[in-house]
Amino acid sequence: MLKSVELKTFVPARDFALSQDFYQALGFKPGWHDEQLAYFSHGEHCAFLLQNFYVPEQAQNFVMHLLVEDVDSWWQQVSAARLDERFGVRLIPPQDQPWGMREFILFDPSGVLWRVAQNN
Repeated sequence: MLKSVELKTFVPARDFALSQDFYQALGFKPGWHDEQLAYFSHGEHCAFLLQNFYVPEQAQNFVMHLLVEDVDSWWQQVSAARLDERFGVRLIPPQDQPWGMREFILFDPSGVLWRVAQNN
């Protein structure tokens, strides 16, 4: 039987350095990096590769979904970090969704949409 180990996505970055700063401010831990890729993780099971690559149509249609235990605590951290002011990004406060999740939305500096949610 085939077994998978991990799935990661490559997130585009218009300004690679700015995006690295943004993800660190959001709470992701930087790992390995070079001029084209930067590995970011949060906890044991959440990771992605930030790439020094940008196509507007791709970035503006790119969605990440991060499932967390306590979305309101995450929102408080994002609000306290003032990511919207520091990075010029848009934030939408937590809302209960009809599909049984509570989530907030944020856009990264390249326009990538993040849905940060918890199960209700």
